Amino acid sequence: MGVFGVYGAEKASSVIYYGLHGLQHRGQEGAGISVFDSEGNFYHHKGLGLINEVFNGDRLSRLKGHIGIGTTQYANVKKGGLDNVEPLYFHHRGGDMCIAGDGSLVNSSLIREFLESRGTILHTMTDSELLANLIKKDKSEDRIFNIVRALNMVEGGFAFLIMTKNRIYACRDKYGIKPLVIGKLGDGYVVSSESCSFELIGATLLRDVAPGEIVTIDEKGLRSRQFSQFKRHKMCGMEYIYLARPDSDMDGCNVHNFRKESGRILARECPADVDIVVGVPDSSLSAAMGYSEESGIPYEMGLVKNRYVARTFIQPLQEMREKGVSMKLSAVRSVVNGKRLVLVDDSIVRGTTSIKIINILRNAGAKEVHVRIASPMMTHPCYYGVDTSTKEELLCNGRTLEEACKAIGADSLGYISAEGCRASTFGCSELCLACFDGEYPTDLYQNKE
Repeated sequence: MGVFGVYGAEKASSVIYYGLHGLQHRGQEGAGISVFDSEGNFYHHKGLGLINEVFNGDRLSRLKGHIGIGTTQYANVKKGGLDNVEPLYFHHRGGDMCIAGDGSLVNSSLIREFLESRGTILHTMTDSELLANLIKKDKSEDRIFNIVRALNMVEGGFAFLIMTKNRIYACRDKYGIKPLVIGKLGDGYVVSSESCSFELIGATLLRDVAPGEIVTIDEKGLRSRQFSQFKRHKMCGMEYIYLARPDSDMDGCNVHNFRKESGRILARECPADVDIVVGVPDSSLSAAMGYSEESGIPYEMGLVKNRYVARTFIQPLQEMREKGVSMKLSAVRSVVNGKRLVLVDDSIVRGTTSIKIINILRNAGAKEVHVRIASPMMTHPCYYGVDTSTKEELLCNGRTLEEACKAIGADSLGYISAEGCRASTFGCSELCLACFDGEYPTDLYQNKE
């Protein structure tokens, strides 16, 4: 999911609208925007669909305010539907607030049981609702202390935006698994899952929210507080490999540069005797360029993407993913016909997408299809917000490299090493590669392996 917030903008809803367009790749099931005006009045709208389907000029004009937060929704089967579209609004005698979050809590079941055993009635399946109920506001105490206590009760990879009528709290998990960045916009500030959303609205990137940090944004500017003294930099590897846009900078590393370097390393680790290099649009194109440059094999546009089909990986149902691949990609017959090619992709999760792409290329006349993956073999599920299914559904769980190659119908199959993947950050950022090596940075609680 993508989260975006703004403080100090004359038309906050319009800024959020364009900011969310820059985060559309992070979620395509729904979207929501919530704002407060200078008198403390609250306005909100959310719906299912893409940003431009949920909002229009008339709806945005009704969302009057100078402070607001918004989301693009990335749903799985359990957390779909309009009720789970964020931001969520909470009315409380200690002060109204609104919450939006990206990522996933690994102890959510325990927190839900804890709250329900004390009489709390929950209306959604979201982690944001759980956090809101942990933030107990006492009139005699500043809300920041309640937020600190609540964040120390949750575990996982997350980026939360908590908004009251006069400030925004930007919170990032203590492991730094999920990205969150702050920018300057005129006399105000913006905060986003990715820096790519700043370009469209004319904002300037200031910095990342640090692991374990709460950044308060209000009329006093920016203030920082650590909610945890235990801090690590373990950015989700899939953010760099697949989820983020190539023009985003996260923890000091540009996503395009990361992917291109991973392609170069992949070419050295897994060479192929072929005629052309073909990348899978769009997230694999940077890696394919790097593979081509390092190997000296020409890069060709062998696959074309239909721009009007949504990202298939973040569809909630496997059936929707499979149909989406056939609608999304087509081969350029004049390029691939009679050619031996190396197909560079960012990752293989279940393998069904790879099978379809290889068949598309063979039907277009490809002589050989050698698959090279710019991430290690995915053998474990992600519990921090990336929908990589169950362990049993993963192609590489329980299969050797040769067996995986046979399962997808490729002539050969090669993966970048974990060491090569880490080296692609140029030392700027550490990586969480738990879905590849099973080394989870947190306890898994109810998600025990």
